[in-house]
Amino acid sequence: MTAAAGAESEAGGPAVTETGRRAKSLDTDYFKGMYATEADPWQFASSAYERAKYQATLAALPRPRYASALDVGCSIGVFTHQLCQRCDAVVGLDVVPSVIEAARARCADCANARFQLAAVPGQWPDGRFDLIVISEVAYYLDRADLARLVARVENAVLPEADIVLVHWLGVTHYPLSGDDAAEGFIAGAKGFARVLAQSRTAEYRLDVLRATKPGAASTP
Repeated sequence: MTAAAGAESEAGGPAVTETGRRAKSLDTDYFKGMYATEADPWQFASSAYERAKYQATLAALPRPRYASALDVGCSIGVFTHQLCQRCDAVVGLDVVPSVIEAARARCADCANARFQLAAVPGQWPDGRFDLIVISEVAYYLDRADLARLVARVENAVLPEADIVLVHWLGVTHYPLSGDDAAEGFIAGAKGFARVLAQSRTAEYRLDVLRATKPGAASTP
């Protein structure tokens, strides 16, 4: 993640904990504020960090191809465009309308991509997925919302689905650190998913889980 990733607007004086972290999940207004002055505030389309992370994420996918993927927090669709090459269908989610439109434009040549405005975990798409990617997202949530996200994923995975978590390890004022977000997700998902692979660099960690619960999310 670039230096801009740790930048946060303090307008409105959000509540913080004693450690200086936001006490509650970051809301839609936070992200609208980030995109209000820059079309790509996290430099997804231009930073070397993002390019390397995308390559590592794609390389970590256990299967060469997936039937249905969910990209949670797709932003302007840079990674989503690459993911489309490995999937029959991809759904990208984000919370800012202009960002969703930018993602649609970037992926206009991908007939298998569609995008939906959704603030997770409160909003979630219909359908079941054999791949769910949660990259640079879970640490925006407080622990209660992280638990709700885990429950959403449990109900959305097909049996033997892969779940990929990627999170920056640098200092931020987000509700959770990258390690807290990943470990919290893994602990919450232990009833339906196991860790398949893990790696970390000086900048980020990458965790791959596989759904193991028999008949997970098999109801229509």
